[in-house]
Amino acid sequence: MYVRTIYLTGDPGLVDKTVDGLKAEAVGLLAARPGYRGFSVFTDRGLGKIMLGSWWESQEAERASFAELTGRRDELLAAFEGTVTVDVWEAASAQRGSAQAGAFRLVRLEFDPAGADRLVSSYQDRAVPGLETLDGFVGGALLIDRARGQGSVGALFRDRAALEASRGPQAAIRAKATVAAGVRVRSLEEFDVALLDRPA
Repeated sequence: MYVRTIYLTGDPGLVDKTVDGLKAEAVGLLAARPGYRGFSVFTDRGLGKIMLGSWWESQEAERASFAELTGRRDELLAAFEGTVTVDVWEAASAQRGSAQAGAFRLVRLEFDPAGADRLVSSYQDRAVPGLETLDGFVGGALLIDRARGQGSVGALFRDRAALEASRGPQAAIRAKATVAAGVRVRSLEEFDVALLDRPA
């Protein structure tokens, strides 16, 4: 599968208004396109950040949906966006999360493009078993861009309390897995889950 992420920064006071608009229309617009496999909205209301993620069964489906929805997407986001960054990733490994997830942690990575398979193996063999021991962990994914040597690990948790309690244990898992994979951590962020759609 492939995932398109849209990362926005803007006025913190407009986060809720923007999310309300997305909740009203986004899932319906996306689900009507061939190859749709899911959609999520994550927010940081304190700093004024919104991250959107849409899942597609193929690169062709992702590209077609992006072109078809550009106009309406721009309208829905216009009131909020101060900056916007769009990326497309390969979902190298995914444990699709519960629709009841309430919090999300994102770790951004850099790696040698030649070591992409090593990263995927390390995530599956070392990180996933560790994550699954964390109380409140309900799903995660490794997204990568093999050509650029960039990626991210996202972890979904039942609620904010579970997310906060997992910080120390996940830090230990992350330290061991990054050494094994030969990757560099570029940033660490936490979000609330505003919307999580997982079609049957």
